Amino acid sequence: MSAQRLIVVMGVAGTGKTTVGRLLAEALGLPYAEGDAFHPAANVAKMSAGTPLDDADRRPWLDAIGAWMRDRAGRGGGVVAASSLKRAYRDRLRAFAPDAVFVHLTGDRALIEGRMAARRGHFMPPSLLDSQYAALEPLQGDERGIAVDVAGTAEEITGRALAALRLPHDGRRNPL
Repeated sequence: MSAQRLIVVMGVAGTGKTTVGRLLAEALGLPYAEGDAFHPAANVAKMSAGTPLDDADRRPWLDAIGAWMRDRAGRGGGVVAASSLKRAYRDRLRAFAPDAVFVHLTGDRALIEGRMAARRGHFMPPSLLDSQYAALEPLQGDERGIAVDVAGTAEEITGRALAALRLPHDGRRNPL
């Protein structure tokens, strides 16, 4: 692995970005940041009311995450959980940290919806899952990243992500 490891755990709400992100950070000995903590209060209020964010809402959020990534890139790396649903959002984050690797958590919609319905105390209601899928643009071939299925335990998902990050993927060089 390279000395600089900067990982963005991405995906729709309910895929386990926070849990997997924390486990990845722990396994790699890196600091972790929760992307939701970078949202301005107005964004949290909007989502809590069941209204999806638009691109203008996401801009300051992405810039705050990007600034954290730029800082961590100069200090050995880090792991951040951030939905990063659109290519434009990932490009905006890469403008701050060009070497970032994206771990896209994917999976069966019914499984994800069930996990969202079961969680407590989160501002993102299950009713916004449709808007998340509508915005989702999976990683493209020219983006540094991997896709990891979210079936199984958090430890199993994290293990699959670590294995994919450490081994060549699809004939390309190791993402890290």
